[in-house]
Amino acid sequence: MIFKFLSSGESHGKCLNAIIEGVPAGVCIDEAFINNELARRQVGYGRGGRMLIEKDKVKILSGVRHGKSIGSPICLQIENKDWENWQVAMSTCEVENTSENLEIIESKKIVNVRPGHADLSGAIKYNHYDIRNVLERSSARETATRVAVGAVAKSILKEFGIEGVSVVTQIGGVCANSSDDIFSLKEKIEANDLRVCDSDSYELMKNEIDIAKNDGDTLGGTFKVIFKNVPVGLGSHVHWDRKLDGLLAQAIMSIQAVKSVEIGLGKEVANTFGSKTHDEIFVENGKYIRKTNNAGGIESGMSNGEDIVITASMKAIPTMKKPLNSIAIDRKEKVQAHFERSDVCAVPACAVVAEAMSAIVLADALMEKFSHDSLDEMKINYQNYLKRVSER
Repeated sequence: MIFKFLSSGESHGKCLNAIIEGVPAGVCIDEAFINNELARRQVGYGRGGRMLIEKDKVKILSGVRHGKSIGSPICLQIENKDWENWQVAMSTCEVENTSENLEIIESKKIVNVRPGHADLSGAIKYNHYDIRNVLERSSARETATRVAVGAVAKSILKEFGIEGVSVVTQIGGVCANSSDDIFSLKEKIEANDLRVCDSDSYELMKNEIDIAKNDGDTLGGTFKVIFKNVPVGLGSHVHWDRKLDGLLAQAIMSIQAVKSVEIGLGKEVANTFGSKTHDEIFVENGKYIRKTNNAGGIESGMSNGEDIVITASMKAIPTMKKPLNSIAIDRKEKVQAHFERSDVCAVPACAVVAEAMSAIVLADALMEKFSHDSLDEMKINYQNYLKRVSER
């Protein structure tokens, strides 16, 4: 992997950080663009109170000079505004042993496990008796760093005309009307807080979320991520860990609450004859074309020049106002699962995170194919490759 990043930080800690390695020199890195991407992650009907507190802003601490990457590691930081209320409970140093401090720490201690969350497995794995140590890092707050890193990846892709979009296709039992040309509706998708492309679905989904909220419940859903202008040949067929679809699936499955990832037709290939599954190949004006895209832009682990189409499903969030039956890990007694400020539905935000993770994978594959020390070098290699492809 060439484009690599490491993130750190807890949900209620002082800040979130990311260090990105492998960004070629000469890429425009715009702080305002990264902040806009962070704002997109925070939008969504059904989001919780945390979104009213945090208005994420990035600080670029290294690796960028006068608005352009210089080839060294890029360090990004996002401060947690809520930190001021958690300085004792989440202190990285030992705190003074006063009754007030002990009371604060005890009030933030969690022993009631949430089914469907990292709580029990994480506590057992890392030998914790306070689940706070698990949920602070397993929280989806961590995805803010992924979106910031994804914005840097998009800045690289943009130099090659590669563009992505995400759209919500289902929330709960409500499915949105689909469109063949999502990119023409990008403005409409970005303008509403559910990331859907039709007004009827929007109102029905809002109603579904309101019902869940009134019931103290949560909702999941599905979304699509599509990238266009991806050149032929990203990824490889020669090793399992270089296959582009495998890398994309792993990246998106790593997002909290995502339970399935499909490329192109996805699970529908199980119901379809081969004659209806595979995209026939034609030549028009000397170029290879396909009139369908059931493969979702990837064949045998490599991009084939068509749009990359990914569908993913997010489960309902396990932190619920109407909690499920569970156990307390300190005494193994039956209790109600822990509830802490939470979203009712975060599918639109999850779509934005998946868009970012897809951009990271594609940027890495692009750099692997076309070298990566400097943007100028990449562009020369890219143009030479396109010339060779056109002459085949």
